[in-house]
Amino acid sequence: MALASILVVDDEPKIRALVHDILRSETGRILDAATGRAAIEAAESARPELIVLDLGLPDMDGADVCRAIRGWSSAPILVLSARADEAEKAALLDAGADDYVTKPFSAVELQARVRALARRSRTAPLPGSAGPLVVGGLTIDTAKRRVERDGAEVHLTPTEWGVLRALVASAGRPVTHRQLFLAVWGNSEGDAPLYLRVYVAHLRRKLEVDPYQPRLILTEPGVGYRLALEP
Repeated sequence: MALASILVVDDEPKIRALVHDILRSETGRILDAATGRAAIEAAESARPELIVLDLGLPDMDGADVCRAIRGWSSAPILVLSARADEAEKAALLDAGADDYVTKPFSAVELQARVRALARRSRTAPLPGSAGPLVVGGLTIDTAKRRVERDGAEVHLTPTEWGVLRALVASAGRPVTHRQLFLAVWGNSEGDAPLYLRVYVAHLRRKLEVDPYQPRLILTEPGVGYRLALEP
């Protein structure tokens, strides 16, 4: 089912026109905004189902637009950015963005990311909260704290389970090192990437068919990790 409306926020008319063409089949209505303030006003008045947001806006930073909209709206926010800085991507996800695509981008990737966010937003419960999450040969039941691979139970330590549960809660979306560290350890002190690298390696050995070529727990370089819904 196509989205009712998508808000495209970019100060470059050519980019907005390109995104229009790419996402025309994904929605019945595309709205435009060329500035941050116009984006916030359009989000408040039109209530789009999804927002495609550029960071380099003339009047305010895209991250501030993201925070402003996220303060009252749960609509998925997909960032388009020419900036490749990984720390900035992580900060943006911490600010409330749901996903990002780096310019230049392909039409196929942008469409796929939009469809993934749309599917997730239409599912009221978090993945795995209303029933087991089945991904490939894995069944993850967060309510029972039970994981099975091809029908056989997989034993996880409490910390491994905490990491997996945090990934399941945001399945299909990147989760930053800081977000995972806070979810599992309850604070942001310590070397989050190092801690997580160890426990993610443990999880991959237990859950992946080939832990050296993971298809379930994917690395978002310099940002964090993502649990794939379609490995």
